[in-house]
Amino acid sequence: MKVRDLLETKGKDTVSIDLNSSVEDAIRAMHARKISAILVNDEGKTRGIFTERDVVRSYITSGGKSFKDIQVKEVMVADLMVAVPDDDLNDVMATMVEKNIRHLPVIDNHRVVGMLSIRDIIQTHVGKLHAEIHYLRDYINQ
Repeated sequence: MKVRDLLETKGKDTVSIDLNSSVEDAIRAMHARKISAILVNDEGKTRGIFTERDVVRSYITSGGKSFKDIQVKEVMVADLMVAVPDDDLNDVMATMVEKNIRHLPVIDNHRVVGMLSIRDIIQTHVGKLHAEIHYLRDYINQ
């Protein structure tokens, strides 16, 4: 299965926030959408990603600052790992596990076209396994 196949079923919706926004703004945006990662943009270009892990890191490294006083650009991950629509989902999953990444933007023609989470990939694999089990049971019971 390819990344594009998963994006077609789960949707290509992404959420982003401005580079100069506060961590509090990012937390509120993620909470409102019930997501755990948000892309960080500057003048229409993706510059990084901010995740729940970054919330924890920003708390620890801020020296007691309020979340509203910490800018997302100070604590986001700027060195993005990305996938492309033609990537094999098994390869993407292996990379995410190896690099301990939970969210991966999908890039096509130099722009973000979706976001994958490790949960999306696991749910896809579990669904395939359930289907295989069903077919095997049917085959055995014939």
